[in-house]
Amino acid sequence: MTADHDNPAPQAAGTTTSLMMPKAPLLLSGMRFSVWISPDGEIERLANSDIATRITLEPPFVCHARATAQRLGVEPFLAYDVLELIAFVRPTAACTPTPRGLATFIGAPEPTSIEAATLLLYQTAELLLRELASRGRSFDPYAADVARTMMMGGWLWGPAVLAAMGEEDLHTPASRPGRGLNVWERLEEWSDHAPEDPPRQLSVSPEESRNRLAELLGEEAESRPQQADYASAVASAFAPRNIAGEPNILLAEAGTGVGKTLGYIAPASIWAEKNGAPVWISTYTRNLQTQIDSELDRLFPERYDKAKRVVIRKGRENYLCLLNLAEATQALPARPNDAIAIGLMARWAGRSRNGDMVGGDFPGWLSDLVGRSRTTGLTDRRGECIYSACPHYSRCYIERNIRKAKRANIVVANHALVMVQAAMGGGRDEGNLPSHYVFDEGHHLFDAADAAFSAHLTAQESQELRRWLTGVESSTTRSASRARGLKKRLEDLIATDPRTGELVTETIHAARHLTGDGWVNRLEDNLPVGPMESFLAHVRTQVYARTDPENSPYSLETETKPSVPGLLETALELKTALKELLEPIKNLRRRLEQRLDTEADELDSDTRRRIEAACKSLEQRGSNQVQAWVSMLDALEDETPEEFTDWFSVERAGGKDLDVGLHRHWIDPTKPLANTLLAQAHGTVITSATLTEGSGSEEGDWIGAERRTGASFVPGNPIRVKFKSPYDYVDQTRVFIINDVRKDDMEQVAAAYRELFLASQGGALGLFTAISRLRNVHQKIGPELDRAGLTLYSQHMDNLDTSTLIDIFRAERNSSLLGTDAVRDGVDVPGDSLRLIVFDRVPWPRPTIQHRARKEHFGGNRYNDSQTRLKLKQAYGRLVRRANDRGVFVLLDPMMPSRLQNAFPEGVSIQKIGLAETVQQIRSFFAPPAVK
Repeated sequence: MTADHDNPAPQAAGTTTSLMMPKAPLLLSGMRFSVWISPDGEIERLANSDIATRITLEPPFVCHARATAQRLGVEPFLAYDVLELIAFVRPTAACTPTPRGLATFIGAPEPTSIEAATLLLYQTAELLLRELASRGRSFDPYAADVARTMMMGGWLWGPAVLAAMGEEDLHTPASRPGRGLNVWERLEEWSDHAPEDPPRQLSVSPEESRNRLAELLGEEAESRPQQADYASAVASAFAPRNIAGEPNILLAEAGTGVGKTLGYIAPASIWAEKNGAPVWISTYTRNLQTQIDSELDRLFPERYDKAKRVVIRKGRENYLCLLNLAEATQALPARPNDAIAIGLMARWAGRSRNGDMVGGDFPGWLSDLVGRSRTTGLTDRRGECIYSACPHYSRCYIERNIRKAKRANIVVANHALVMVQAAMGGGRDEGNLPSHYVFDEGHHLFDAADAAFSAHLTAQESQELRRWLTGVESSTTRSASRARGLKKRLEDLIATDPRTGELVTETIHAARHLTGDGWVNRLEDNLPVGPMESFLAHVRTQVYARTDPENSPYSLETETKPSVPGLLETALELKTALKELLEPIKNLRRRLEQRLDTEADELDSDTRRRIEAACKSLEQRGSNQVQAWVSMLDALEDETPEEFTDWFSVERAGGKDLDVGLHRHWIDPTKPLANTLLAQAHGTVITSATLTEGSGSEEGDWIGAERRTGASFVPGNPIRVKFKSPYDYVDQTRVFIINDVRKDDMEQVAAAYRELFLASQGGALGLFTAISRLRNVHQKIGPELDRAGLTLYSQHMDNLDTSTLIDIFRAERNSSLLGTDAVRDGVDVPGDSLRLIVFDRVPWPRPTIQHRARKEHFGGNRYNDSQTRLKLKQAYGRLVRRANDRGVFVLLDPMMPSRLQNAFPEGVSIQKIGLAETVQQIRSFFAPPAVK
């Protein structure tokens, strides 16, 4: 066979530059075989094992080179990756990294064969190069400069890109980084404003809320009485607070299809307009943040107006740090292999809406493609920000967003950020906490609070604190420019005050007691260095002595008492060392605070902000953390406070230690959530489709919802409302519990997944309670599904991040996806792409020391049932997202208790039958109407 792909289509009108398409083969690889189309158009289907030699001789066109290499079972290889070209030409454009995704991206018909899909590689590249050519240099003056710099790293697309832009000397890379990478020079500066006035205290009436909802929906929208009733009920949370510490709390369960997003946007937007302050809408998943942002287009259809009125907020670690990017750019002469990644980062940074690299307009697949260290690794993940001392401070994405949020109407945040702010009392970024919140995905508040209000005395946490204080200490770790220690961050303040410098030196010296680089090997060899490592070595000994590391599929954990010989002695030594560290940290903070007072008439605004930020970070990252560690060590000799649970653990992966340490969690983390956030707010809406578990006791379900959200710890009585889904689950769904597959026999489990996925012809989500079980099934069924023309993707197996996997699953109607809890929580796939969910077994809570403490606190086996019922309810809820969706839920566990079946809607068919009969019924359920 031959394909005519080396004759370019006519050029775009007005284009005078001719294209120089690479004369390279096209390669598309599946799990069993690959399609190879030569530059002359010859088409071959080859076994993957036969491709390895060819790719070393002729770099091919591919879509996602790393994923392709993984499918071929080879090391990463040179290739013309069309995704790199997309990231260069359209840096913020959404594109699913599959052939069908490419077809959608360029507006081509969906490919009907693997050969047609392969040709899309060429067609996409040709379209993008023509686009560059049609724009001309004046439209994109820095593109050629960036491309030439990327050629320092061997970027194969460089000559073709330069040719498209009418450049000469096409094959000569830059000798040093060009100015095109200096994107920070071209970003608009933000400006400060006067402090915002206090908000008014005007209420929102139910009628106002209904009217705003009607405006958002438009005149032609179908009548949805439940949505209007929901919007009316939510208005109650926006009434003025009558008693300090007693907020207006609304618990609102709204089934899928009610339309809760616009239902709460309506009253929230009115309150913000009337009172001159933002309402914070918080979600658990970034996917819902993006959805809410899209829905707000109805409220602010004009892009400029929306940019002022709506702000997406996440933690600092989600945003590109311009100083990190600048330092990585400066390092390119010594690290030319980074040029491709840094060039693509510069292209994206110049076009990004807000610098958000996690769920914003940054393509998630780019990190998988060019490496995380030079993409998402350029965020401020380690608290090394130097604030106003940074030369890019006035253009910083984070600082711009913080200031915009204070003047916005709606701030769309996530639970993690909101919890951290609450734990810090607002933090340096926010000042005062918001007065009104809407928590969507409210059933996740317990988990979010659990993460925010916990403490960990571990090797990794200790190492991070040491790096934060001392900076880089050896050439084998991160580059010196990226690991900014305390001295580097405060150098301008030290220069004007010798005493500050002395205290910084004392702090850095005391930090040597903490975990250093190379701790893993030293602990394995029982050669610890310093009091922290000595203590952790004994912790590791105790964990390994009291667990079964050879047969445990999880990381290891054990109780803190009784302790092994020597552990208490090393804990005492560590406590003394931590107090030695705590003293100079506190003194340094006091010294800086004194300067705010004694030099009040001399300090400019930027320096004052720098000092305030340093004080806050020394308190939160330094003294608070170290003091918590001291308290945890005290409990090893005394008693752990009754509201906490402590344990030792060794985190492992692939049989190797990743971390070791002592952990402390609240038994009920909603208590600090209530005290620090809910009780301080004036009004809070907590909403979800699964707030209540559906146990059969209406009052019991609401009491459980109040306990899981923290509402039970706040004075007053929250308002409870429930709105049922308008969908006909009885007709649209089926539930099967398979009774003849042994859940502990992975051969049987894998065979069941295979037959079920084949019966639905893909569109299937397989959920697992353990990663090891997922991997086992993936290896067994992947080739057989591929043989049937069905693509299988898997979390923890494919060289793709979770969000990209979900995007692919959403876009590819007949693909299937295997995943764990992170996939279940992140999947929102309306339509036919998700029509079957298979759980490998009943998702009982994992038996841990923490779970045991909570089980005892929350009611024994009833707590187990509650947690499991909610997981089933939430997973089942993913099946039907639109009125015409249809889906099947399958549980491969004959031991499913009947008392948990009320996790599913009343009246839904629940059948306990064998695998063969289930397969037949699934085929019948999805058969076209004429066949039935």
